[in-house]
Amino acid sequence: MNIILFGAPGVGKGTQAQFLISKFNLAHISTGDILRVAIKNETPLGLEAKKFMDAGNLVPDSVMIEMVREVLSNEKCANGFILDGFPRTVAQADALKSLFVDLKIQHPLVINIDLDENEIVKRLSDRFICRDCGKVFNSQMLKNNKCISCSGEIYQRIDDKPETVRKRLEIYKSNTEPLKNFYSSLNVLKNVDGFGNVDEVAKRIFDLLK
Repeated sequence: MNIILFGAPGVGKGTQAQFLISKFNLAHISTGDILRVAIKNETPLGLEAKKFMDAGNLVPDSVMIEMVREVLSNEKCANGFILDGFPRTVAQADALKSLFVDLKIQHPLVINIDLDENEIVKRLSDRFICRDCGKVFNSQMLKNNKCISCSGEIYQRIDDKPETVRKRLEIYKSNTEPLKNFYSSLNVLKNVDGFGNVDEVAKRIFDLLK
C-alpha cells in the first residue's frame, strides 16, 4: 500500500500519518526528515542540498526528487510507504510521477484531508508553547501563562497567530491546491472530511482504504 497524504497546514496530516504507519506497517517518508538526515550524514545529495541552503536558497526539486528516489529504492519501503508533505507543487508531482514509472511503483493513492479554512485558523491559532521545556498547550490548558510542567513562561509563536495562519493558507492555495486537479486527472485522489477528533478522521480514512 502506497499513500500520499495531502492537505492544508493544520488538517492533522502528521497525526493521521502515524495512525496509518502503525496500522499498515508503512515506511514514513518525510522530505524534511530526509533532508536533515542527508545533511547530517554528509551524503553527496546532502552536501549538494546544504550548498543551496547555506546560500539562502531553496533546495531544487531535482535534488529532492533524487533523495526521494534513494529512499523509495530502499527495502524498508517494500511493504509500502506514506509520503507526508511532498509534493507541494504540480512540478514536483509531475517529477514524482515519472520517478514512480522509473522505479516500477504503482502510483500511490492520494488522500486529501479537507477542512474548512476557519476551522484550520481556529486550530492552529489555539497553540501555545512553553519557552523553557517546549511543552505545547491549547487555550483550555493555560493557567496564569505558566507551564504546568516546569512553571516556564507560555507564549504563542508568530507562525501560530491568526493573521500568519491565514497568510500560510493563502500560499498553500496558490502553490499546492492545484495539485487536486493534477491528481484528479490521474484518478488517484480521494477526499476525506477532516472535521472532528483524530479518531473520527482516522476511521474515515481506514474505511476508505478497505
